[in-house]
Amino acid sequence: MQIIKQINNNAALARDGCGNEIIVLGKGVGFPKMPYELTDLSKIERSFYDVDIRYVDMITSLPRAVILASADIVEQAEMNLNCELNPNLPFTLADHLNFAIERMDKGINITFPLAYDVQLLYPKEYEVGLAALNIIENYLKIRLPDSEAVSVALHLITGETEAGDIHSVMLTLKILSDVESIVEQELQIKMEEKSYQYSRFAMHLRYLIQRLATDRQINNRDCSMLRTMAREYPDIYLCAQRIVDYFSETWNWNCEKEEILYLMLHINRLKEKNE
Repeated sequence: MQIIKQINNNAALARDGCGNEIIVLGKGVGFPKMPYELTDLSKIERSFYDVDIRYVDMITSLPRAVILASADIVEQAEMNLNCELNPNLPFTLADHLNFAIERMDKGINITFPLAYDVQLLYPKEYEVGLAALNIIENYLKIRLPDSEAVSVALHLITGETEAGDIHSVMLTLKILSDVESIVEQELQIKMEEKSYQYSRFAMHLRYLIQRLATDRQINNRDCSMLRTMAREYPDIYLCAQRIVDYFSETWNWNCEKEEILYLMLHINRLKEKNE
């Protein structure tokens, strides 16, 4: 392996045997005069392919142990989630973890208001987030608060998308919160977030939002059941219509009748649970 450019004493740009440019981590790999041939590959602790050049400078400001911990978290996530994550994720996650450690050292605690929704909608990612706290502790002898499991989960969720766009994840969480408020206001109920009915409702909303955003709605053009439901459950229909109006006015999404029907079914389960 040819080491071609120093990042710092323990990180460098390299070129593998196939000519691919990669980032390598290892004690002292960036210390010798560049370029040079590294024959003892056991010195390489981690190698990273397809990393955007924008993240190279970030490495110089991050402790080696934080990057290694982050790389282990991403590796475990790829195995547990059975997917390939964004190649830049080890560095963006490491940057977040380093900042979280600095905040903890200063006694600054940040709470995440939609933490339960993240646990509910993305349980596998949240489980990896909890395991990440142990990985960080093993490397750094620091125990981050459990709330950081949510932040790690959010990074993994965005890393699963091609663009790694956290905006789409936060959008889903915001819409879920807005819709919950509409249901509670219209039906004068209080959501039981730990109930099975709420879990089904939240998961349905997650996939409904995805369908609306990509214009891939359920539509079999049979409106008879919706008309029947609207007559028998007028309050549920009005509640669903308020949500549909919110989608239209706020996000410019138009709901098909079949989607409204399924929305009513889930809202009705929530009301029955509350009663």
